[in-house]
Amino acid sequence: MRRQTRSARVATRCQIVLLASKGRSSRQIGESLGCHRSWASRVMVAFRERGEAALLDGREDNGQQKLTEEYLAELHDVVELRPTDFGGRRPTWTQELLIKVMAERTGVTVSPATMSRALKRNGARRGRPRPRVRCPWSRARRKARLREIEQVAKNARAGEVVVFADEVDIHLNPKIGLDWMNRGRQKSVMTPGKNEKRYLAGAKNAQTGRLTCVERPMKNSWLFLALLSALREDYPRARCIHVILDNYRIHHSKIVQQALKQHENRIKLHFLPPYCPDANRIERDWQDLHANVTRNHECADMNALMTDVWAWIDERNGRFATKIRRAA
Repeated sequence: MRRQTRSARVATRCQIVLLASKGRSSRQIGESLGCHRSWASRVMVAFRERGEAALLDGREDNGQQKLTEEYLAELHDVVELRPTDFGGRRPTWTQELLIKVMAERTGVTVSPATMSRALKRNGARRGRPRPRVRCPWSRARRKARLREIEQVAKNARAGEVVVFADEVDIHLNPKIGLDWMNRGRQKSVMTPGKNEKRYLAGAKNAQTGRLTCVERPMKNSWLFLALLSALREDYPRARCIHVILDNYRIHHSKIVQQALKQHENRIKLHFLPPYCPDANRIERDWQDLHANVTRNHECADMNALMTDVWAWIDERNGRFATKIRRAA
């Protein structure tokens, strides 16, 4: 049969049976033929039960195709929601739950392997949801403020600079993130056990993407004032520096307000709506910082970690020739 068939799958099944008859184990067969040992085991079991008929390709007898365009479109809509939206208790999806819900909605029941293929065809992936907080402002008010911010960023006049500012926490205890690992070999990350923190304040130029950053051991008004001072030094010829930022308390404290009175015409603060991090362009840079430095790091102390942080910032800003200010 192996020499008579034109089907590669049928020929492989025949080879599995021949090798098994010579006393080869499923693992040895898998290594010889480049297939998984579980498939070799299933082929041998099927051959013992049904003989040569088990070696033939019976996919044409499977009936109507299950993964139709309508099924995939419905699956896409279901994945957008949560199991609780369909009366379930579990807050996250599993393949078994998806199979159950899709069977109820479409009348089509599929296997876990088929569901895995369906998810892959839809481009679905397993990932961590992003936490967010509901903005207390009305939708209209929020949109109006975002339009104002966008106009400030787009319509800066000659001699004006627009920056997006924010702070980021650097933890000595590493953030644990995904990494590639060999099967059966889980990597480990050595942690210091006792956490320490350092804080960066940064401002991203809306036109050029350049960063101005300062570092302090505490996140307070003095950190923000150090950033404003660094901005004045980095843009000495700017008639006005527009700073777009969130309404965190250190950005509008009494100390900051008193300091701004001395530079009333030089620095203007534009506050984003509450809980609106997506509108702050520097947030992406902080995400990249964590991905490239702090996640899964094994620095023994904070000084070593901050050396890596500044090295990454210097490398990221090399193409912008950014002046990086490090506050004492």
